[in-house]
Amino acid sequence: MKLLVCVKQVPDSEGHLSINQEGSWVTYEGKTAFRMNRFDEFAIEEALLIRDHISHDKQTSINAVSVGPPRTSLTLKKAMAMGADEGIHILWDQNLYMSPFDTASLIASYAKDKAYDMILTGVMAEDDMHCLVGQFIAEILGYPCATSVIHQEIINGGSQLSVEREIESGRRECLRLNLPAVLTIQSGINTPRYPSLSNVIRARDQKIITMDAENLQTLKKREELVSLSYPEPSSKGFFLDGTQREKAQTLLRILHEKSFI
Repeated sequence: MKLLVCVKQVPDSEGHLSINQEGSWVTYEGKTAFRMNRFDEFAIEEALLIRDHISHDKQTSINAVSVGPPRTSLTLKKAMAMGADEGIHILWDQNLYMSPFDTASLIASYAKDKAYDMILTGVMAEDDMHCLVGQFIAEILGYPCATSVIHQEIINGGSQLSVEREIESGRRECLRLNLPAVLTIQSGINTPRYPSLSNVIRARDQKIITMDAENLQTLKKREELVSLSYPEPSSKGFFLDGTQREKAQTLLRILHEKSFI
């Protein structure tokens, strides 16, 4: 069985970002730290658990794929240190907005002829809060898809998946999917493991497969970022001074002026 896990490199939440002069995208300060999207860690762990539960006489491989600039290779190294067999880097070195559809189109172009039985993604991305890449990949490749998966099990001799996904009000929806399929993995489905020393050493020495995004056949762009701007400043507050009686009188006058009372 062949599994493909999509991972994304995101800036640390403590990092400072600003809008570039063209207003086309954001720029990061030199000290900004980047790491793997935490939601994708659950997808990696779920792939490892699938491999652990499959009979040892059936070979199972796990590949991790990511789209981004050269620094993205560090995130793929992290995925390999967690247990992925190979890292695939789709090099896209432009400081421009990349929509979820564009990302999915690149990954689908790579994966279409690789005979993956299952493609897993995290439920969403921490930086832009999108949760669409997995669904777009499934649509482009024509695979069945389940989102927010909280439980999965391979059934019928490896030809189908039984999955449970979270829906509103804490309920679960049960589905049966034919393989190959795409799953977006909900956080909390498992506990991502710490990389073992042997895997860390292997990942450090193993080369990542790198391919230029321009060499992949992708679908036409369907979304363009027109402009980017900071939020409008909200109205400012102020503190009331004086005694309690004076504060109450001032507040009452303000409420009358605003026609609140």
